[in-house]
Amino acid sequence: MAIVIVDYHAGNLSSVLRAFGRLGADARVSDDPIEIAMADAVVLPGVGAFADAMDYLERSGEAAGIQDAISIGTPFLGICLGLQLLFQLGDEGVPGATGDCTGPVRAGLGLFSGQVRRLTSTRLKVPHVGWDTLDIVPGAEEHPLLLGIPWGANVYFTHSYALEPNVNPRIVLAKAHYGWSFPAVVGAKRVFGTQFHPEKSSAVGERLIANFCAIVEEARSSGGEFG
Repeated sequence: MAIVIVDYHAGNLSSVLRAFGRLGADARVSDDPIEIAMADAVVLPGVGAFADAMDYLERSGEAAGIQDAISIGTPFLGICLGLQLLFQLGDEGVPGATGDCTGPVRAGLGLFSGQVRRLTSTRLKVPHVGWDTLDIVPGAEEHPLLLGIPWGANVYFTHSYALEPNVNPRIVLAKAHYGWSFPAVVGAKRVFGTQFHPEKSSAVGERLIANFCAIVEEARSSGGEFG
């Protein structure tokens, strides 16, 4: 099986597919839960609203396929909304939502503890769109996903929601600052997420994708067991 890019029918996935293709990776787009569960790696791109995406992933069986893959040590990369869906709660797209998760909320995949709320700022425009710097947390510089990416590297963001800063610090590999300091890269075992779009982040994004592909190769060689 290839690296499977999950299609939840919410947008154009071609830029993510091309980014992997430029590195020679065997990647394909699929909405088949069985293909997702059996993939060598799974990528969940970020398009749409939290509630709508989770509704579709659950109805289609793709959520179960993702969880099955992760449960056996399959490398996973969530991009933008794909990172947010790894967590417990969000209210984007929920009728009557307040934007800060104090009203109605939607459950995410729940692989990590934490919730997602709307960015707020008295001086900055929301959504957060454009290039911004990546603040790699001390000790994460040599993490396999971030090898070769320097502190302060510029990456491309486009989002109105972000993780609250009280996420377990042990899974936070890098932060960004817009309204508040929010996790921009998270990771535990072989499950990773980026709030920015590596497929749109030029050489830095290409390096991160290449690092993820190296993690996939390591997983293949070890038979899927966590290293």
